[in-house]
Amino acid sequence: MWTETSGVIGVGYEGKDIASFLEELTAWKIETVVDVRLNPLSRKKGFSKRALTEALAEAGIGYSHMPALGNPKDNREGFWAPGTAAAKVAGERFESVLDSDAASEKLTELTELAARQRVAVLCFEASELCCHRKYVLARVKERLATLVGR
Repeated sequence: MWTETSGVIGVGYEGKDIASFLEELTAWKIETVVDVRLNPLSRKKGFSKRALTEALAEAGIGYSHMPALGNPKDNREGFWAPGTAAAKVAGERFESVLDSDAASEKLTELTELAARQRVAVLCFEASELCCHRKYVLARVKERLATLVGR
């Protein structure tokens, strides 16, 4: 059921430490972080899967890793130059990833979760313009709109 406390946003941890990241999530009243990194590893302290899961749990926030919504490593460079032909190709390629059965199943799961609570879709990049999560968010928001009849 759609409520005032449900929905989905995108978050990136680029340029943040774990403490400030958790403060932002708490301020936004996020209940679950959905990690859409293909491999939830990070050189940045606190943002690899195990450490992040533990830090989120201490803050009362759930964690879910959905690698089916991750961007293939060889498709990432195109996202780093928004508005270019390379970005267009990378976006189109990622759209085809989202059309897979595995991704569609996870999009449904993410949409249902976002219909019940506030969810943050996580990847590294600070700006969604440089990240595949903007495509994930667009699909989820489209599905949410259908669910709530907007």
